[in-house]
Amino acid sequence: MPRKKHPDHHDAELVLKLYELRRESVMRESRRALVANFLPRSLDDVMAVMAPDHPLNAAFRQVFSYWEMAYAMARHGIVHADYLMESNNGEGVLLFTRVEPWLAAYREATGNPVALRNAEWVATECDMGRLLAERFRKRVQAYLNPPTPAKEG
Repeated sequence: MPRKKHPDHHDAELVLKLYELRRESVMRESRRALVANFLPRSLDDVMAVMAPDHPLNAAFRQVFSYWEMAYAMARHGIVHADYLMESNNGEGVLLFTRVEPWLAAYREATGNPVALRNAEWVATECDMGRLLAERFRKRVQAYLNPPTPAKEG
């Protein structure tokens, strides 16, 4: 995909508009709920949120589709990718890294081979996105594999 070499005022306008959209009250609550409560430990946990009656279902669909839309702009060269990521837009990468351990199985289970492809692109192909993803992956691994307490002897 073509990538912009340098950000310009159009990039700034898009990033400001994305920020504005993130501040909408329902979106803000959905984002808060997912960041705080969507902490899957298995594919089953990821798939559970897909059930229409799951308390996080609407938030999951809203927030993940929002970040996919935003990151598609970067993947397609509409907005400068690193500028987008430097402008406090890493939340989607954080959420992506929470699903990433089961991404292939999630895609298969949902029948959507391109699910989360824009977040994946940002996390693997964009310099700033890779940096953020590395940091978030460490957090996810620490959550999934907590240290075992030493036995007292």
